Amino acid sequence: MATPKKRTGKASQNSRRANWKGTIPATTTCPNCKAVIPTHTVCPECGYYKNGFASIKKQQPAVVEAKEETKKAKTKKAEVETETKAEEAAEVKAEAPKKTRKPRAKKAETETKAEEKTEA
Repeated sequence: MATPKKRTGKASQNSRRANWKGTIPATTTCPNCKAVIPTHTVCPECGYYKNGFASIKKQQPAVVEAKEETKKAKTKKAEVETETKAEEAAEVKAEAPKKTRKPRAKKAETETKAEEKTEA
């Protein structure tokens, strides 16, 4: 790969980089709700795109309410399951004995015991 013979100055670098310009994205108005949106995208306000609804935002309120009710029912069912699991875990903890370890002997105590053994 070729390497440059001389260093490029700051002015030359900056004048070269000055040609990179950002562009403002093109926007239009939604034909359904008149909100300003980027071109060729689904309207985030109402879900309208190209002569029809692409997403369910405000199109069918009855369907959305039904979905919310099913979500609420699922969350209630999940809450009941977690409560029963918590109760089972509490029962298991109550039945199982605690595991305890013997405390470790301090260094000074072990050294004195070792000395007593060597003297005897």
